[in-house]
Amino acid sequence: MDHFIQLSNFSKIVPYAQMFEQGLVVTVLLSLFTVLIGFVLALLLALMRMSNVRPFRSLGLDQYGHLRDGGFLLTLSKFNPLSFLATAYVEVLRSTPVIVQVMIIYYGVFGIIDLPRFTVFGFIKFERFFPGVVALGMNSGAYLCEIIRSGLQSVDGGQTEAARSLGLTQKQNLRFIILPQAVKNILPAIANEFVVIIKESAITYTIGVQDIMSAVQQVKGATFVIIEPLLVATAIYFCLCFPTSKVIAYFERRMSRGDKR
Repeated sequence: MDHFIQLSNFSKIVPYAQMFEQGLVVTVLLSLFTVLIGFVLALLLALMRMSNVRPFRSLGLDQYGHLRDGGFLLTLSKFNPLSFLATAYVEVLRSTPVIVQVMIIYYGVFGIIDLPRFTVFGFIKFERFFPGVVALGMNSGAYLCEIIRSGLQSVDGGQTEAARSLGLTQKQNLRFIILPQAVKNILPAIANEFVVIIKESAITYTIGVQDIMSAVQQVKGATFVIIEPLLVATAIYFCLCFPTSKVIAYFERRMSRGDKR
């Protein structure tokens, strides 16, 4: 009877160790760029959702300049196109599978854009790596948006009033007072998102990104062995995620102690 795991099969994986090493590098780079793109996008989306842009504000007033009691014009006067677009983006991407988004970006968007074909470090295919980063970054931005928005809203409103009394503009207040405190509050959550992306990046092998799961598929095709390569991949992901999550938890405790002093 065949065993679930055969130790002899691990020897068949040894010649392909370099593939797993390259997949490890690709996975880490994919996660780093994804979190970077996701953070910038999320910050923009959060500011859009918190904005007060109402181009039809005047429709909420009657001919005497009084606020209407109700009706379509009053509803239209409260419409914020920036907040609407940001909210729609977040809800759509959070409500659809990542693999569907990756496929749409790769085959749909970059199917009509001719990306330059070259390799980085000799094994990272740019024309496949870049769409993967974009797709994961867009997805990550939708989740980080709520984290950043809650971080911005957690800053005491009295500090904004103090900034205005000192003559700071709204942009200066956001840059020098609100953002630094918000980033400190949400840093652990952003770091946790990095751990999540490490695991979710495995989906990009479906578009040919040379990550850890791609190495598993190549070993499977060459040796007809699947369980053992999957166990190797599991060990690599564990060695990436577990220590990282512990380091994050350590710094989170240190930061929380600092806030209590």
